[in-house]
Amino acid sequence: MPAVESFADLAMPKALLTTLGREGVTVPFPIQAATLPNALAGRDVLGRGRTGSGKTLAFGLSVLARTAGRHAEPRRPLALILVPTRELAQQVTDALTPYARPVRLRLVTVVGGMPLGRQASALRGGAEVVVATPGRLKDLIDRGDCLLDDVGVTVLDEADQMTDMGFMPQVTALLGLVRPEGQRMLFSATLDRNVDLLVRRYLTDPVVHSVDPSAGAVSTMEHHVLHVHHADKHRTITEIAARDGRVIMFLDTKHDVDRLTEHLLSSGVRAAALHGGRSQPQRTRTLAQFKDGHVTVLVATNVAARGIHIDNLDLVVNVDPPSDHKDYLHRGGRTARAGESGRVVTLVTPGQRRGVTRLMSSAGITPHITPVHSGGPELSRITGAQAPSGVPVVISAPVVERPRRTPSRSRSRRSAVRSPRG
Repeated sequence: MPAVESFADLAMPKALLTTLGREGVTVPFPIQAATLPNALAGRDVLGRGRTGSGKTLAFGLSVLARTAGRHAEPRRPLALILVPTRELAQQVTDALTPYARPVRLRLVTVVGGMPLGRQASALRGGAEVVVATPGRLKDLIDRGDCLLDDVGVTVLDEADQMTDMGFMPQVTALLGLVRPEGQRMLFSATLDRNVDLLVRRYLTDPVVHSVDPSAGAVSTMEHHVLHVHHADKHRTITEIAARDGRVIMFLDTKHDVDRLTEHLLSSGVRAAALHGGRSQPQRTRTLAQFKDGHVTVLVATNVAARGIHIDNLDLVVNVDPPSDHKDYLHRGGRTARAGESGRVVTLVTPGQRRGVTRLMSSAGITPHITPVHSGGPELSRITGAQAPSGVPVVISAPVVERPRRTPSRSRSRRSAVRSPRG
């Protein structure tokens, strides 16, 4: 089917069209204009689009439109959206909730790191649409708290990340439980071997929409490689972090994230750590503090490279260059979203130069390469770096409610240990 120019041209419930107008969403993004006509008609869809291209509404609106008017039995959802991370699950839920309410659809988010008993209770109460990470959904199915026999629409979002994170066995097991004649939609930034296997096995005559020519750079995104001397790198990072405006800094390990965060706080920079070692309530609170400006520097591992949408974030810094070009693209995808502009800066010491050159080539990117040093004009011009105040700051720790111990919650803790990323 041809792409549409307006949401009004689509066969969607009036309540959804009204809500789109109220939310200020008037013109479809390219991936929405291309995929929605086929998705609403019930066709299987394979959508290739970079993160930030608007695919959440591309699949979300069709899921809601095709499920509207139906009522789920207890434990038996009608639509399933599978995502790789807790953060992405929350983002999808937040994006779709304003549209689900007017068409009287109940959404439940099912992720690890949160009380399993509460999620089981929500499923028992009945939910038409479930947004889930594979590990936790499998736990609930194994307990008998969820059945997928009635699921007629299934979405795999960020399918390449799911396969990269080792979720392939759970994903294939879950796809084997939904209605075989149901609709499947798969969205991915890349279509490598594992994703291709899912496409061939589970999608029937899919309509393919590749909105971006590659998973590479957005035209509004600048890529910079900054050559720094090892002895000067720490001071350089601190000055970038002290800039006016928010920044995400990526490092390889939880330990390095925590150590840099402590250093930045003691230097007068409002920084907070985000990694898999933090509980889900802590991570949610930290993200909220970053979004509202209470925290200006988010120091993160790759766990945060997907599923986080921050408006007006114009700088991402790779303190440690990623080893894989897909990780580079997904880290960079936190900025320059939905047409905004942004910069991705990678700090490179002499011993890392050859590896980063290969990385950029694999990512299809030609970066601006600049030698920099702390206190220098080039560093300030590219990143806004400035000297920190040196006055230590304290960020109030995320408040975590301690739930009363119940059998189901203690099972939840064991489950979270078993599959921490699911």
